Amino acid sequence: AGSEAQQQQQQQQQGSAREEIEELRKGLQAARKEAEANLNKLRYLMADFDNYRKQMERQAASKIESAKAELLLKFLNVRDDYQRAIETAAKDAGANPVVVAGLEGILCNIDSLLSSEGVRPIESVGTPFDPSVHDAIAFVPRDDVAENMVTAEIRRGYMLNDKVLRPSMVEVARKSIKNNNNNNNDSGAGP
Repeated sequence: AGSEAQQQQQQQQQGSAREEIEELRKGLQAARKEAEANLNKLRYLMADFDNYRKQMERQAASKIESAKAELLLKFLNVRDDYQRAIETAAKDAGANPVVVAGLEGILCNIDSLLSSEGVRPIESVGTPFDPSVHDAIAFVPRDDVAENMVTAEIRRGYMLNDKVLRPSMVEVARKSIKNNNNNNNDSGAGP
């Protein structure tokens, strides 16, 4: 009877150990599912944060580029005024040629500065009119030039890294329209 009691006790212990193992397995499986869910949430959060960081970097770069373009546009206006002043001084008969040459040297330095920042002039005269880089301020009747060709540049335009910083103000050729209206009232009766 003693060994039966021991066997029963061992069976009960084994049964309770099996139940405990089964509970631990279920708990482990639930913990694994929860850990996997948390890991996925972490991955999504990391991806969202990376996208947010990249977006902020793009916005910051865009703001910097916009502020740079605004400042360079102001420099271009000063450059235009400076160039007009040099041209006026050069036309003056009493102007000292050394001073004019010095002013032209400063203009070259301004142009070098603009070029180093990615500013380049738009070539206009002799090119077809392109509304993305040209502002037409006049149309000139010309038969010696193809229609829609830029014939004169009123104000030079500039590009900044392949974007229009300031469009060129230009004159554009149009074919002259000849009025071939014959006077059919020539019946010989004069005034």
